[in-house]
Amino acid sequence: MPGRPGDEDRDGRILLGRIVAAHGVRGEVLVRSYADDPAAIGAYGPLAAPAANRTLELRVLRVTAKGVVARIAGIGDRNAAEALAGIDLYIDRAQLPAAGEDEFYHADLIGLAAVAPDGAEIGRVVAVHNFGAGDLIEVALAASRRTEHIPFNDRFVPEVDVAAGRIVVSLPEPSDEDGPPQG
Repeated sequence: MPGRPGDEDRDGRILLGRIVAAHGVRGEVLVRSYADDPAAIGAYGPLAAPAANRTLELRVLRVTAKGVVARIAGIGDRNAAEALAGIDLYIDRAQLPAAGEDEFYHADLIGLAAVAPDGAEIGRVVAVHNFGAGDLIEVALAASRRTEHIPFNDRFVPEVDVAAGRIVVSLPEPSDEDGPPQG
């Protein structure tokens, strides 16, 4: 199963991007970068590609609406580039800059306990997503097998305490549209 942005692998590396597809006929690849600045993926030096059992050095050529177009050292034709499609790219955590105040790496949030403002257990953060309108945390609810997507902002997540292993979550109120169909 491919990793998700910010996932940490067994060796403590952070998922920084994924090779999506070959691009052109000269061995270029299209990369989905999870860095704040997509082009920064080329500035970290060799990236671990565990699924390919090697490290890959990217040279960013340009950033497009579909992702980062890059060349990889030693990859010179489309067939070699196609063989890398779907490969996740990881960076050693120590290479990342320290997160700023009120900034968090996704890997730091995944696994935190989610509690209500009164301290009651809600569940555990299992993923962080961004579908274009801002980050959402996915919380596996302790009281059921469901997960809930919660906007990751001050209104719904007023407190994050990575050191204590918890976040405070105010669940969104259900709307009338969330109920069973009226018959």
